[in-house]
Amino acid sequence: MTAQRPDPPPTGTAPGRISIDADLRLHKGTLALDTRLRTSEQRVAIVGPSGIGKTTILRILAGLEREASGRIVVGDATWASGGVPPWERGVGWMPQDALLFPHLDVLENLTFGGADRDTARRSAEAVECDHLLGRRPRNLSGGERQRVALARALVSAERLLLLDEPFGALDDARRHRVIGAVDRWLADHDVPMVLVSHDPRDADGLRCERWVLGDGGLERVERDAGAGQPAATEDGQAP
Repeated sequence: MTAQRPDPPPTGTAPGRISIDADLRLHKGTLALDTRLRTSEQRVAIVGPSGIGKTTILRILAGLEREASGRIVVGDATWASGGVPPWERGVGWMPQDALLFPHLDVLENLTFGGADRDTARRSAEAVECDHLLGRRPRNLSGGERQRVALARALVSAERLLLLDEPFGALDDARRHRVIGAVDRWLADHDVPMVLVSHDPRDADGLRCERWVLGDGGLERVERDAGAGQPAATEDGQAP
């Protein structure tokens, strides 16, 4: 057993440097989304009621909503919302449904996007699914499929990691361990992340800056909000 190293300090870009700056606009059916996510933090958690558009934000960032408009800046990369296809963005996306390729085994799923086998095995070991590498998705439980999908997102995230309810199928003990593993992976690889989760433990464990999505758009939650201080600021601007 390897020694557990202490948790690294929260990561982030240099002071004043913007990590993510995204205009998020999409009108589709009954959904009317028009907001902005602008932050210098490397780790962002988006919370809000069901059906408000949290998953849609991840899909826009991943390039999966072709009708979306606006500009997205992640580090030194700039994308028009519907202009750059997903496979050219360097994004690791984990949807709520694992969406594994049923005809491929776990290792083949992990390397499908071009990751080398050693990196794929390291990601699988990190999230405790390395013993499943030879299995097909039909032979996996729900929690196992979720961990495989998470490992695939980690190895695919060259510029940005997008996680949609990534730990919901895990028991409490494993959830704690896997969150710690993702925390260390992000620190080692210096990749920004946007997380959607209904469980505050996920945002706490990954030390995320929190944003609330409501009818008025995204608002950043102040970490040190206290008595007499506003709890959130619109679009990340100082109150």
